[in-house]
Amino acid sequence: MTGKRLRVIPFGGLGEVGKNMMAFEYGRNIVIVDAGLMFPAADMWGIDYIIPDMNYLEDKLDWVRGVIITHGHEDHTGAIKHVMKDLRAPIYATAITRGLLENKLREARLLDKLTIQTVQAGEKVNLGPFDVEFFHTSHSIPDAVGLAITTPVGLVVHTGDFKLDPTPVDGWPMDLGKLAEFGERGVLALFSDSTNAEQPGRTPSEAIIDGALDEVFTKAQGRVLVATFASLISRTQQVLNAAAKHKRKLAMVGTSMVENSKLALKLGYLKDPANVLVSLETALEMPQGKVALMMTGSQGEPSSILSRLAQGNNRQFDLEAGDTVVVSAHPIPGNEEVVARTVNKLFQRGAHVIYDPLLPVHVSGHASSEEQSQLIALLKPKFFVPVHGELRMLHAHAKLAKQAGVLPDNVAVVENGTVLVFTADSMTISERVPGGYVYVDGAGVGDIGPEVLRDRDRLANYGFVIVSLLVDSDTRQLVNKPEMISRGFVYVRDATELFNNAAERVVKAVRSNPNGNLARHVESALTDYFYAETKRRPMVFAVVNEV
Repeated sequence: MTGKRLRVIPFGGLGEVGKNMMAFEYGRNIVIVDAGLMFPAADMWGIDYIIPDMNYLEDKLDWVRGVIITHGHEDHTGAIKHVMKDLRAPIYATAITRGLLENKLREARLLDKLTIQTVQAGEKVNLGPFDVEFFHTSHSIPDAVGLAITTPVGLVVHTGDFKLDPTPVDGWPMDLGKLAEFGERGVLALFSDSTNAEQPGRTPSEAIIDGALDEVFTKAQGRVLVATFASLISRTQQVLNAAAKHKRKLAMVGTSMVENSKLALKLGYLKDPANVLVSLETALEMPQGKVALMMTGSQGEPSSILSRLAQGNNRQFDLEAGDTVVVSAHPIPGNEEVVARTVNKLFQRGAHVIYDPLLPVHVSGHASSEEQSQLIALLKPKFFVPVHGELRMLHAHAKLAKQAGVLPDNVAVVENGTVLVFTADSMTISERVPGGYVYVDGAGVGDIGPEVLRDRDRLANYGFVIVSLLVDSDTRQLVNKPEMISRGFVYVRDATELFNNAAERVVKAVRSNPNGNLARHVESALTDYFYAETKRRPMVFAVVNEV
């Protein structure tokens, strides 16, 4: 038992953008907030996505009183099937978030084994020693919530993702009065979204996108193709409104876009009074000036519709002269290069491409520094912990908190796995638990580590050479000439002299070390030779067969 102490354990989101997950622990009671994934960096070859390291929870599954998901974006929901694989605690989410979670859990064949409770902003739930009150936040997806958690040591506020948008698409701005009320109650600790802490001023309102989309639709002669996140329902509504205004039909392209729009329509988060939405098959048969399409691919994901269009290998349709492509998203940190490459290829294929800053076709869903300072002033927390951001963002947010009046010693910038311990009067940085990356590669979860990634990186950069040796089992000498296969290094047929000399090196290596480890000796000799000749280090594998 931890006594009168609240332990807070961040599993993700502190030190990176993505895989947000945090646990609040009091005694033998735990509440988990969010279960997100992170998209892999460009050098993480073959990795599908990354999830938090949850080893700390393995022997505490029966302590978990509930899993709360603040909103439906992948960096807060994408790991839900992994978190709930062995966990049977109830899940709490707003209606649209619940629908998105159910799709993921149904696909993982977990939905029938779990309990999901629908909650609304303003409601309260009791989870053991925790009383959790949900409050509405403005973000780039409907029904996002923050949490006010009353614990035995005091009131803790977790903002989730937010911005102080006075004119959001859904017409439901953040409840500043409720935040002020929390401040009057007395906030022990504030855990606040840091994504845009480096950005001065205020994040523009979603409303400015309407004007930009109107300009795009007014000027477009052919089809309008809009790429964004499949879960960005508010953007879908804005594109739908623009299509209706300009007498176009709108089709969703791709499974996630179709499923999310159907769910949003069913729940009333997406409204189509003019019957603008049509199937892709119908849209492709219409005059191009009467059609708009929405799809994924704003982050340059290789399997997305937009990326396939940029590569010219999309099966259902291709880019055509007169198409206008709108990239309605900012690159996630780390994706800048691949997004730029996709945009360049779209231009190469003759598309007219619109993206911010050419036109404000996207604004962030996260508060900038002025809004973050305003939130801190409203809540007046005793202790402050910046969350949801890279380290530079966390430090920028910590600086804002100190400027807003939080005592410097009461501000903690920590990374994943660092346990924070709170009493009614203190905050202590405690031990470190596992908080690193768990890589998901196909059906494998956690079976890929840094060593494998290093091997993949080397293969990607330099390729490999396989040497097949046939040796006499008695004399340990070569029976015939070594055979070599090369991929990603140089083509054997284009480097005859290089590989003839390499074969001679193999013969010398075998002769000079007949009784040792032939494979290792040959691999070392060839690695040295290839580097001396080419200044490259391909992976070299020697296969020794004895006769």
